This record gives sequence, structure tokens and C-alpha cells, in this order.
Amino acid sequence: MRKRRKRQGARPLYRTQIGANLKPMTKTILTFGDSNSHGTPPMHDFSHHLRRWPVVVAETLGCTVIEEGLPGRLAAGHADTIMGPEMNGQLGLRIALASHGPIDLLTIMLGTNDLKLDHGKTATQIAASVASLIKIAQDADIQAKHGGFGILLICPPPILEEGTFASDFAGQRAVSEALSAAYAFVAKARGTWFLDAGAHITSSPTDGIHFDATAHETLGRAVASEIKRREDGGVI
Repeated sequence: MRKRRKRQGARPLYRTQIGANLKPMTKTILTFGDSNSHGTPPMHDFSHHLRRWPVVVAETLGCTVIEEGLPGRLAAGHADTIMGPEMNGQLGLRIALASHGPIDLLTIMLGTNDLKLDHGKTATQIAASVASLIKIAQDADIQAKHGGFGILLICPPPILEEGTFASDFAGQRAVSEALSAAYAFVAKARGTWFLDAGAHITSSPTDGIHFDATAHETLGRAVASEIKRREDGGVI
């Protein structure tokens, strides 16, 4: 009998045995984001990181992670001027929550692409789009479909106006630096958890927006630590 060949490029659900020093989790986590959840490395390298931060979370906690990272995805509920209508993050979240389940936790890390110069968004406007994403996820029917799930809002680190995409994000670093406080406000108002990725990692100077392999490892461990801290407190 011929062995079935593993499909190239498949992005499996990561199920990993937990280390002896941690109690087992039976959680399913949906990681909703853009290229920095997808694993796109700093340009000009077009390969994928073997250990994206969601994979690190799965390996650290011994849980199931469903990866939903789409390069170019916006937090906003509209199309990208170049990349098209499929970048509408609010439609994308509805599809993801209808496609998968049940989940126990949703992580949202979006907003970097909303900083593009041609979108002209303020930090408050981007945070409002994130608030809309949370509102979608907290809808009673969606929560009931999954049996209830928590939400961890992750603010992406500030961009660097240098490297490959400097012209696309010109003048936007100050806006990106204001996102952390705006996201923290939204998380408190909507009753979700919050993690500031910028407190743990920085964007790569190669292109100003993507994470290198070390940053993925660091962020994955920070997210896992936050989830475990909340779980140990009896909340997830």
C-alpha cells in the first residue's frame, strides 16, 4: 500500500504534549490576525517561520491552536485599496468563527495594516475597528455556538519607518505608538484580556513591520504565560 504523501504547504492544527512542569490544558485557541500571525518573516525573505508565535503557544501550553493569520488583513470592516475585499477583518472574523469550533479562547492581533498611509487612520479609529471585532466575537449567538469563549486582545508592537515598507507607513510610527493605550482602553471597556506585544518584542528594521524568528519565540512565550496566568486564576 502506498503511503499518503503529506501535502506541501499545509498549515495543520498544532497539538503538542505539555511539559511535565505544567498542568495539561484541554483548550482550543483561535489566533486571528495578519501576516505576523501567519508567519511572514521580514522581507526580503519569502519563506515561512517554522515556529510562528501561535505554534510556540501550542507547544508551551499543550493546547490546540487554530491559525487564522492572513497577510494584509485589516481590523477595519472594509477592503484594502490594493489587496482587495478579502482583507476586511470583520467579515473574516465572522467567517472564522463560523468555520471553526468550538473554541475556548480567541486571540486578536490586528491593526498594523490599518496604519498604512493610504488608509489615513488615527489610533482612535483603529481601536474602534478592534472594538467592533470584539463586539462581533461577543455576540450572544456566536458565543452560544462555541459554548462561550474568552478573548485576548493583543496590541501589535509599534512599526519602524524604515526598510522595505517605509514609504507605505510614512509618518505613522507615532500613530502606532498610541495604539497600546487605545487598545487597553477598548479591552477594559469590552471586558477582555489585554497584552501589549510591544512590551516584549519590536518590529524588524528589515521592513519595519514584521517579526523575526526570535520575536516570534518571545511573543509566543509571552502569550502562553498570560493565558496560563489567567487560567491559574480560574478564568478562560
